Amino acid sequence: MDIIPEHLINFEIDLQLVVYHLFQLGLAFLFALPIALNRESGSKGAGLRTFPLVALASCAFMLIAMNAYAEGDGEAEARVMYGIVTGIGFIGGGAIFKQENGASGTATAAGIWNTGAIGVAVAYQNYEIALILSLMNFCIFRFARSVKVQRAKHLDD
Repeated sequence: MDIIPEHLINFEIDLQLVVYHLFQLGLAFLFALPIALNRESGSKGAGLRTFPLVALASCAFMLIAMNAYAEGDGEAEARVMYGIVTGIGFIGGGAIFKQENGASGTATAAGIWNTGAIGVAVAYQNYEIALILSLMNFCIFRFARSVKVQRAKHLDD
């Protein structure tokens, strides 16, 4: 009788795969960072921790699914992606606060959802999509607020 099961003793680590996954997760983190820094500087509830973690987790779940299921099993990967989209929607829902005159946090919730898409895009090596999503999300958070304020001032005049 073995004290330690055989599969716990004899395992191999594919260092090339480790480096590849580290690269993928690092990119997901980097693409989320500008968005996170913007939200953090604006003293928003979600910031430097939330946005990168969402991108990392989304990327990781997809990488795991891509490695765990038979190659070409798009249906299984689609179910994992569906779970990611649903889960991030739940997290984003927690960022929305209903008030008497409307709701706040909707942009943060949408940004969290977008950051999940960045992680999935990186996992599928669609770096151009991840980069575009990151830049557009950052620009919207950075510049749309001032446009909204200017528009409100103009309407009040």
